[in-house]
Amino acid sequence: MDDWTEPGAFEVAPGVHRIPLPLPMDGLRAVNVYAIDNGDGLTLVDGGWAIEEARSLLERSLASIERKVSDISSFLVTHVHRDHYTQAVTVRREFGSHVSLGIGDKPTLDLIHATDVDEDPHTEMLRRAGASALAEEWGDFTADSTPDLSIWDYPDTWLEEDHQIPVGARTIDAVSTPGHTQGHFVFADQAERLLFAGDHVLPTITPSIGFEPVLADQPLVDFLDSLAKVRALPDMQLLPAHGPVTASSHVRVDELLAFHDERLDLCRAAIAANPGTSYDVAQQLPWTKRNRRIAEMDVFNSALATLETRAHLELLVARGEFIRELVDGAWVYTTA
Repeated sequence: MDDWTEPGAFEVAPGVHRIPLPLPMDGLRAVNVYAIDNGDGLTLVDGGWAIEEARSLLERSLASIERKVSDISSFLVTHVHRDHYTQAVTVRREFGSHVSLGIGDKPTLDLIHATDVDEDPHTEMLRRAGASALAEEWGDFTADSTPDLSIWDYPDTWLEEDHQIPVGARTIDAVSTPGHTQGHFVFADQAERLLFAGDHVLPTITPSIGFEPVLADQPLVDFLDSLAKVRALPDMQLLPAHGPVTASSHVRVDELLAFHDERLDLCRAAIAANPGTSYDVAQQLPWTKRNRRIAEMDVFNSALATLETRAHLELLVARGEFIRELVDGAWVYTTA
């Protein structure tokens, strides 16, 4: 397989180019943004991370197809994470590009702009997950991470519910797919069989679930429902935010559904053997393709693993399979 992170502008369909942009200090290595010729300029699905390396590479990649950053008239941003949203904000400041984002991500932006937040919200989530030592590490990890509000301005348009968006001669279906974040959208060009999937459907990894500063009641329920919703669409070429383009959205959705069924079974087995917290269960589960354990992972990925496990356990509570009880400040799960 060719390296999907290789710089350039790669045509994936007539009038549509995939442009990988760098993510320094991020294990994902790159994020794909997609440039769509809209007749009068370009519409980009996602914007990249607002760092100098990404901006410079965006300029060079667009130049290779005889385009400029100033040609970008609009951004359709799949979700609010910094590697998708922040460069769209900085380009808008220069050239007036129109930025759209899902309304479900507004609470996250509101929190970023809040002035009365004493600690990162994930710290308390980790305490309640039974990971008190990890919560302390997380507090130290995020203590000096004051956000640069200049790259976190609000969008021009909040996307709400499913609807259609004209992009030049194309009609793009904006499909609400909460789960990875509450405001996540995918964009489907059904006529051309193209699914701009953001982080909702990724070809080689599974998107994190349950890791938001303002958390949904049942993020895994939301994600599984959104997968079923995308599975009900026609099968399309999968244009992901991270990873190579693949031929079938249906094949990958089926794999993701099977993956979470397996994780739920592992959670059932762990709690049946020993009632415990999300962190207790997460320590027993394998993580990544290398089947690593939490003890082998850094603080960021350990927090992701712990809170994703919490999302699985909470789903089983909602289904009536588990009960939970608050013990010494942490939720302990038991088979019902």
